[in-house]
Amino acid sequence: MRIGYADPPYPGQAKRHYSEHADYAGEVDHAALLQHLANDYDGWVLHTSSPALGQILALADGLGLEYRTMAWVKPFAAFKRNVSVAYAWEPVLVKPCRKPVVNHRMVMRDWFSESITLKRGLTGAKPERVCHWAFEMVGAEIDDDLVDLFPGTGAVSRAWDTWQQQLAI
Repeated sequence: MRIGYADPPYPGQAKRHYSEHADYAGEVDHAALLQHLANDYDGWVLHTSSPALGQILALADGLGLEYRTMAWVKPFAAFKRNVSVAYAWEPVLVKPCRKPVVNHRMVMRDWFSESITLKRGLTGAKPERVCHWAFEMVGAEIDDDLVDLFPGTGAVSRAWDTWQQQLAI
């Protein structure tokens, strides 16, 4: 199976957080991204932000996509001055390529709790355990082809490698 993993700059955030990175300086066309995920992959994962969730769900629903909205809960998150309610969770849309299998690796929940990463090179770089959870939710298997559509720090690809190595043991 072919799996697309998309962790793009969130709507309205590209210039603010990624202006120093030429490949992320412009806003992502999320409608085109969702269409690409639906057309070119058997299953996919899309990270977004809680403020953008309504916009992303409207786009996905408008395209008639099948997906499930899950949550990455962040016990340690970035707390910002003058922001009274912290952004301590992140929506994750998942279209499984196959039904996830109940196994000994992980309790299957539609949410996952893991703190954010710090000093990884780009704002929002995903922790390895969050990626491993997403691989399980999309129904990935060891011989699937995972395409990291926004490689940034390389965290997702490294997590894919460690996840495959754990399964091989």
